[in-house]
Amino acid sequence: MAEEFGRDGLTVKRVREAGLNLVAADPDLQARYLFREGGNIQALAARALGAPTRVIGLTWIDERQTIMVRPETRVMEPADLKGLRFALPGFARSHGESIARGMSLHGIKSALALGGLDLEDVQLVDVPAPPVEQSSSAGMRRLWLGLEWLAVGRVDAVYVKGAAAAETAARLGLSVGIDLDAYPSRLARVNNGTPRPITVHEHMIEHHFDLVVRFLVQSLRAADWASTNLAELKPILAQETLSGIAGVDAAYRNDFHRSLHPDLSADRVEMLRKQANFLWHHGFIETAVDIDRWVDNRPLQAALRHRAKTGPNPLATRES
Repeated sequence: MAEEFGRDGLTVKRVREAGLNLVAADPDLQARYLFREGGNIQALAARALGAPTRVIGLTWIDERQTIMVRPETRVMEPADLKGLRFALPGFARSHGESIARGMSLHGIKSALALGGLDLEDVQLVDVPAPPVEQSSSAGMRRLWLGLEWLAVGRVDAVYVKGAAAAETAARLGLSVGIDLDAYPSRLARVNNGTPRPITVHEHMIEHHFDLVVRFLVQSLRAADWASTNLAELKPILAQETLSGIAGVDAAYRNDFHRSLHPDLSADRVEMLRKQANFLWHHGFIETAVDIDRWVDNRPLQAALRHRAKTGPNPLATRES
């Protein structure tokens, strides 16, 4: 990104969720020049409140979604989850910011559905809500506080995802009860980060369409690089997830690095719709979101046409 936009004197910076951003509820506070690639709960919540954003791409990266149990708890199949006490993080400042609760509830429901069960077949135990800001090691630990409760027997099962959770679970001596990544259908893994939307203010599409296309071209180029440079990708993921290489190895598997390209295929859009419907049904977003109106595929189509003319142009071609 810095290489592409630096030629125009544009500085590229990475920002975290804070202050003026694309998920602010008040459209007047939108930072029109920002691109956002992040979890879909906050993006959907903002859209439900009228934020003038558009989805210009959807990425997918499996991040080890699991139901963790204690070693002595016998869980062989999803049906064995019946009757267990599940940790459920509390609501944050608003329902739309309740990322941990939304992730956990959908993950639990997905695991139960694999065994023909529903939420009424288990006991949900509220644990304190983690802070909205998780961009620190302490914040990530609090995000998965349920693992601590599981280790001491206050609950029987916890939904977790990602490298930091995998490291914490290993440190506490916990076991994988159900590995959602092991099931062939991606529908079992629809959640906050799957699919992960790339959103931009509609002002950018209307007035700076070429910049939006160039952003996507570079996103495709970065995915090309990742597909053949796994060894170099792992430290980047470790930094991003506030974990170590061991956590990255545990969480990112099955040649994930070969399919990081953004797309707007019908199946990914449908999975985003499923997530939106789940969030609305369970009260995380104010109103239903019209996914078809939210998605604008014109910039990605233009980026793919550019790619077809110029070739992938990877940053490196060495296989790792």
